[in-house]
Amino acid sequence: MGSIRLYSGDDGESHIEEIDPTTHPAWTTLHNAKAIVFRASPPGRFSDWHLAPRRQYIITLSGAGEIGLADGTLYRLGPGDVNLAEDLTGHGHTTRVVGDVPRVTATVHLDD
Repeated sequence: MGSIRLYSGDDGESHIEEIDPTTHPAWTTLHNAKAIVFRASPPGRFSDWHLAPRRQYIITLSGAGEIGLADGTLYRLGPGDVNLAEDLTGHGHTTRVVGDVPRVTATVHLDD
């Protein structure tokens, strides 16, 4: 299982930081959440450049997704991977469902 933080940099681009919860105490404390939504997206679904609509965790339950950054970096997320999406400003990122099965996610909206 991997954990990442998707955030807006000073350069106006989205960036990814890999997170090890054992060395990031903020990830191991209680977080306030206000909603959760489950989604199933079909293989090949592509979302062009966009920002996170709010601070949220996106947990891949099954299937696989790929996040694309402006510098050409692609980051794959599979079952059990957690993405803290907080790139709320700037250019944004792309997402794609990869593989031949739907990607099922749980998106947890965070209180700020």
